[in-house]
Amino acid sequence: MPPTLPEIFDRRLYRLRRARAAKTLRNADFLHRRAMEDVVDRLESITREFERGVFFGAGDLVNMLTPACGVINVINCDYAEARLPAGRSGFVGDEEALPIKSESVDLIVSLLTLHHANDLIGALAQMRRTLKPDGLMLAVLFGENTLSRVKRSFFDVESRLTGGVSPRISPFGHVRDLGSALQRAGFALPVADLDRANVDYGKPVKVFQDLRAMGETSVFVDRGRGLRRDVFLGVVQDLASDGKVSFDIVTLTGWAPAPHQQKPLKPGSGKTSLAQAVKLAKSR
Repeated sequence: MPPTLPEIFDRRLYRLRRARAAKTLRNADFLHRRAMEDVVDRLESITREFERGVFFGAGDLVNMLTPACGVINVINCDYAEARLPAGRSGFVGDEEALPIKSESVDLIVSLLTLHHANDLIGALAQMRRTLKPDGLMLAVLFGENTLSRVKRSFFDVESRLTGGVSPRISPFGHVRDLGSALQRAGFALPVADLDRANVDYGKPVKVFQDLRAMGETSVFVDRGRGLRRDVFLGVVQDLASDGKVSFDIVTLTGWAPAPHQQKPLKPGSGKTSLAQAVKLAKSR
């Protein structure tokens, strides 16, 4: 039997947080909209149709899809029923146990949810298995430097005031590691792209209000000590000196393997060296 992975995130609590934020997300969905705009751009650039597309975590933002995206039948999925858009076909499902038949959909999109998966590679592998051959997967999730300024502030303030620290901000994967996860999950032509959103918060307390409205507050299994009021106020004061907060938005693109797909070149098979390419570019 394969070893059991440790549970970092409390999935039940995550579902409750998502459900609670269903009514408030529209007040703080700027990152979700940014991510969905990118998904739309990518789909519009692909000259093919997708008969069945499953959108995980997108909610009402599926209304941003255009005819040029080529998605004929849009199916919504979310871990929290309250996040499913009204009037559209959809179902409740967990990324770590997707209730979708193998090779039954042409497209699957995950919008800013996979960073709370305990088994990211396993979740990606399940998505691959749901796709028909040459089906497309687009997964958008937060990356390494997301909230790094806030995380550093919590560490400095809490350790100074209490002599210790508790986990407050989730760990996020590096873009290279996330790209490797795509390969390990069995996707063909894997690509990982990074988009960094820098948000200038004039009132630092708004950072925490937005995170709550998104349903993105801590869902650690081991949450340590409760957050003391003096620690929280100290963090807010510390952030006031520089209210810029970064969010790394990583988009993973992968295709279900198919016989006719383009194959990447084997290492060492290129006919032109990098040095020759640089010289050629300079001479133009």
